[in-house]
Amino acid sequence: MIWQFDLIILVFLVITAIISLQVKDLLAASMIYGVYSFLMCLLWAGMAAVDVAFTEAAVGAGVSSVFLIATVFRTSRRSSD
Repeated sequence: MIWQFDLIILVFLVITAIISLQVKDLLAASMIYGVYSFLMCLLWAGMAAVDVAFTEAAVGAGVSSVFLIATVFRTSRRSSD
């Protein structure tokens, strides 16, 4: 794989990880987690680990993100932050 593409994905992975830890809104953190999982899927696919990439896309970016977002919508906010 082209090393420049790997470097760009790595930079985006670090940025999304830092943003997801710093953001206060749970919905935004869940959506950024989905983006992080999708970037990991691209990285695995670039390393020719297609089975791991498919699992990451299905479970990490798909099911887990949907469950987290559904959980955020089903909870109520107690503070006005």
